[in-house]
Amino acid sequence: MNMLNRMMAMAFMSLILAISFTAIANDKPRLTLSQQADQGRIDSKKTEQSQLEKARKAASDTQSREQEVLERQESGEWEKEQIEKSQAQFKERESRADKYLREAKEAAAKERKIEEQD
Repeated sequence: MNMLNRMMAMAFMSLILAISFTAIANDKPRLTLSQQADQGRIDSKKTEQSQLEKARKAASDTQSREQEVLERQESGEWEKEQIEKSQAQFKERESRADKYLREAKEAAAKERKIEEQD
């Protein structure tokens, strides 16, 4: 009997909750089609303005970056940077090649010593 009372109480609470949610959902004012269209136009205008502002900012940023690159190229700074980078890479490769050559010579010298001892 106690179990039956609990089940009835739970069913009753579920019914009350369902009615409450339905009442809350129906409390929202319904807009007419004309009002919905007006609201859609307003929302569309806001979105359009936002996108336009983003596009203007992106164009401005691009223009300032282009100007910065042009100034660097005119001053020769960009070219100097590229030359310095390539020289550093060349020196790094050269020193790596020297290292490998030195290690190969050392290895060959060790082999000769081992062969001479035999």
